[in-house]
Amino acid sequence: MTIKVDHRHLYLQVIDRIKEDIENGIFKEKEKLPSEFELAKSLGVSRATLREALRLLEEENVIVRRHGVGTFVNSKPVFTSGIEQLSSISSMIRSAGMEPGTIYLSSMQSLPTEEDMNRFECKDEQWIISMERVRTANGEPVVYCVDRVPKKYLPGDFLLREEGSIFSALEESGEIRVSHAVAYIDPVGYHEVASPTLNCAPETSLLRADKFSFHVVRKRL
Repeated sequence: MTIKVDHRHLYLQVIDRIKEDIENGIFKEKEKLPSEFELAKSLGVSRATLREALRLLEEENVIVRRHGVGTFVNSKPVFTSGIEQLSSISSMIRSAGMEPGTIYLSSMQSLPTEEDMNRFECKDEQWIISMERVRTANGEPVVYCVDRVPKKYLPGDFLLREEGSIFSALEESGEIRVSHAVAYIDPVGYHEVASPTLNCAPETSLLRADKFSFHVVRKRL
């Protein structure tokens, strides 16, 4: 398993070897890596070199280090999309070759709050549908959603549907076409509801970032 010497820094070679071993299934997703001593010895490098490689691999989200427990291979993202590109969660899941689904945790209708009336430009007697859902890919939970939508924009049977794409439902009548969306993105660590719902370990952040908040206009292609 010892790495071959080339002209690059040794820690870069270590990074490539560990990634290669993960890709080839030698180290599997969610599997604990050997100890630093064992890994450094098998690669023929110092522990200082190995630690630098592991630090960068953690920054890339390839591995996760759990204090007092060990270093584990991170799971690969189920699906990806450019943040500036607007598409439904369902289409993103399908583009990854998986089948989207929906688990409804709760749903209710209520009269709009003042915030709802400002956001949706609706009247105080128009009903708002509130939904707490988990979107799945091949049955695996991947997205936790809390949505509020004016009832008049959704088909009457929407809450009975297994697939549950709000994006598609809004355009079903042909009277609405979603052209863009404004997304506000905040870093979140462990969340008492979302994290266990998505089977995330306590040390797994829901968005890796420093303490900041930003927004982006996502446009439909």
